[in-house]
Amino acid sequence: MTDTTSTPQADTARASELGAVARFLKATELDTRMLGMVGALLIIWVGLHVLSGGLFLTPRNLWNLSVQTSAVAIMASGMVLVIVMRNIDLSIGSAEGVIGMVMGFAQVHFLVRFVGLELGNPWIWVLALVIGLALGLLIGAFQGFIIAYLEVPAFIVTLGGLLVWRGAAWWVTSGQTVAPLDATFQLMGGGPAGSIGATWSWVVGIVACLAVVFALFNGRVQRKRFRFPLRPIWAETLMGAVACAVIMGAVWVANSYQWPAGIVKRYAEANNIAIPEGGLFIAHGIAIPVLMAIAVGLVMTFITNRTRFGRYVFAIGGNPEAANLAGINTRWITMKVFMIMGVLATIAAAISSARLNSATNALGTLDELLVIAAAVIGGTSLAGGSGTVIGAMLGALLMQSLQSGMVLLGVDSPLQNIVVGAVLVIAVWLDTVYRKRV
Repeated sequence: MTDTTSTPQADTARASELGAVARFLKATELDTRMLGMVGALLIIWVGLHVLSGGLFLTPRNLWNLSVQTSAVAIMASGMVLVIVMRNIDLSIGSAEGVIGMVMGFAQVHFLVRFVGLELGNPWIWVLALVIGLALGLLIGAFQGFIIAYLEVPAFIVTLGGLLVWRGAAWWVTSGQTVAPLDATFQLMGGGPAGSIGATWSWVVGIVACLAVVFALFNGRVQRKRFRFPLRPIWAETLMGAVACAVIMGAVWVANSYQWPAGIVKRYAEANNIAIPEGGLFIAHGIAIPVLMAIAVGLVMTFITNRTRFGRYVFAIGGNPEAANLAGINTRWITMKVFMIMGVLATIAAAISSARLNSATNALGTLDELLVIAAAVIGGTSLAGGSGTVIGAMLGALLMQSLQSGMVLLGVDSPLQNIVVGAVLVIAVWLDTVYRKRV
């Protein structure tokens, strides 16, 4: 029989390793839950790449994955605030659908036939987007008012909204698809024209790296100013190097995906460019919807972490009664959160309809489940009071990675829904376990 008892030397080595990990996490101040999610994402990517025969981790698929994730990630950043306040929004997918349909109808019919703008007018896409933003604000304010001031549970209000706005999307055009959309509006959907090219992508990457360095430097200055503990120089250098490596790696992947041969040929003919014998390589670069998602993520992170409104949201989610007694206008804050959700639904609707070059009844169908799952997987607690925007956006990337991978593997749509549902349940269970341990 083998002696399985550990020796004192082995125990000492194991304790030393655990101590080194603990010291590393303390020095870098990294969130262990976030590290776990990144690790899970990498494992899923590698697994799907192997199962798909090397098709998943290719520039083409990763570029498409980034575009597909954009709309869900944008809405997930707002869902964080909703769930943090112990509410839920089941209507976000249907709201996205009706807003997208109204913006499509405005471009194809209303602004052309009734306002008198000609097709191709540069104001068409602007006015359509303004109409969509106004409608999104109105939907959010309407639902938020019922929840906050009439005290109807958010689950019931948004469940009703799920049915009402989906029906309204059909009613706008009696179920007909609206197409084609304005050419400038289509740029928000990505594609060869809806990307910024290789040069500007490198510029964006360099600017992003400089922003990371500035953020680390400014954070260190502020810590010194208020006499907070400082991270070791090596830890901040490592974090900056890893962040910049990820950014430049993402830019390299985006620039490795070239335009299709047919589009390159038409572009060369239109611009009198001779195509070399080996072909003409034109990189997509970073897609515009990805830049929009990043911009929304930065703004939402600033709102949640750096504004009084964001602190109030987390205070209400942590203890609504105490927040109310402290003088916070909980009803108005709740209403504003749902108004923000309406605006984000408009941005997502613009991206989704622009990608399809049409507004359809199916736009946004079941997106509410993906958005909620992304927020919960990203660490937003359904019990309220905790959550991060970056975690929700990573959760959106994880969910979309699963869907993209299952499509590559030829998994049927019903089975895809089963997997998404199972992942959501597991995520909530893991959150429950984590909260009990903490």
